[in-house]
Amino acid sequence: MNKRLKVRNELSISTILSLVLIALGIGITGWSFINIQEQTQSLSNVYQSYYQGTATVVEIPEIPSVVVSIPENQAVVYEEYPSQGDIFGNLWIPVLNQNIPIVEGTGNEELKKGAGHFIDSVLPGVKDNCVISGHRETVFKNLGLLKIGDQLIIETSTGIFTYEINHIRIVDKDDRTVIVPTALATLTLTTCYPFNYIGAAPDRYILIGELVTSR
Repeated sequence: MNKRLKVRNELSISTILSLVLIALGIGITGWSFINIQEQTQSLSNVYQSYYQGTATVVEIPEIPSVVVSIPENQAVVYEEYPSQGDIFGNLWIPVLNQNIPIVEGTGNEELKKGAGHFIDSVLPGVKDNCVISGHRETVFKNLGLLKIGDQLIIETSTGIFTYEINHIRIVDKDDRTVIVPTALATLTLTTCYPFNYIGAAPDRYILIGELVTSR
């Protein structure tokens, strides 16, 4: 009789542990989904707010770098604009020895494939602000290791574009100065911050680089 009771108790404990593990799994999955949704929606909101005239533009301090201006008659032109979901290039980060696919779009499906190019920003190499976003848990998890002067190299069918990081910012998730037009060919990388934050991160980690070579 005691043996049956012992077996029954062991089964009950096993059942409870199984239910707890299942609940934890559901919770972690739900958190990841909410975090991805929050990051993607935040980037979209920032861009829309700027072009609706509600954004506050601030001057970003310039750090001296060797910038090569591309003459107007040699301006970068893409013969074909990528469609949403297309992988149209690669982001090479030499310091990290990391090669990341660049996908057109910043939706959930696009960011599963690599780093997402914000559709309403210019393509790499083009004069103005090219904005690329990635998840802090995956492609941009080591972004915090980069420093001023490090290079970001983008290769597309149109050319190879080397940017030099000249500014690093940490801003609120609702900051309205992340995506603004620039006078020079600029690359802006953005991801959620802090990197090890549990839940929907309150800030954004921003790397800004200017084009130094194009070929």
